[in-house]
Amino acid sequence: MEEKVAEPRETTLTSRIDRLFQVVRRPNGEQHSHEEVARACRESTGESFSAAYLWQLRTGRRDNPTKRHLEALAAFFQVPPAYFFDDEQGRALAEEIELLGALRNNAVRNLALRAVTLSEEGLGTVADIVEAISRRESKREQGE
Repeated sequence: MEEKVAEPRETTLTSRIDRLFQVVRRPNGEQHSHEEVARACRESTGESFSAAYLWQLRTGRRDNPTKRHLEALAAFFQVPPAYFFDDEQGRALAEEIELLGALRNNAVRNLALRAVTLSEEGLGTVADIVEAISRRESKREQGE
């Protein structure tokens, strides 16, 4: 079986903020809105923080937020502020955030919990099946 090599992740502030929105979601699976996050940040800092400003940070149109704004974003998304500042810790946290995001999906979580009791051989078989399905769906998405 061919091993998949991870793509290098961007480490820009913009990509880190966007990643939080993509992965850390409401309990119903929907993304948090810019207004919802901005309101929580305003309430926690007492400073102005608009949905438009947050959108600008998320899309790279603004790239110099205050430390307090980043701390408020970190608190809202429940990550350490170092996620935004420290490249090494940011990469490690991004991987954890992605895993946590996947585990919020009930089907993924149930599969993972059931897989805990499998032998190494059984886990290998499950991994092979998941890889085959992933390749098939990837081809389908690409229109092949």
